[in-house]
Amino acid sequence: MADQFRRSNPLFPIGIVQDLTQLTGRQIRYYEEQGLISPSRTESKRRLYSFNDVERLLAIKDFIDQGFNLAAIRHMLDNEASTETGSTASSDPVSETPKISEKELHKLLKTQLQEAGRFNKTSLIQGELSRFYR
Repeated sequence: MADQFRRSNPLFPIGIVQDLTQLTGRQIRYYEEQGLISPSRTESKRRLYSFNDVERLLAIKDFIDQGFNLAAIRHMLDNEASTETGSTASSDPVSETPKISEKELHKLLKTQLQEAGRFNKTSLIQGELSRFYR
């Protein structure tokens, strides 16, 4: 229990997280906008990241390097979070193969394309997706 508290305690400013993850500040803020991470904020609205946030960013980076898009990553991370809360067995999220059907992926991609630009959501792959949906 104490270990979980230490891992979720917000400690790192974005500059340290950039050094630890080799991600740019813009990438980190984009993942926050997409709801993939949620850092704590100080009273002056400064972001502070925990060890758990850094690990999640590293997992996101690994998934991106493997060629997964944000919709698939969100799905995998949501499944991982629900699995961790439902069982005590922990697993390496990078080594697992995502369990998503082609139909589900199609639906996730279409939703992401439709929501791009709305509700302050941005999409880096909007131009790529527009080739497949009219």
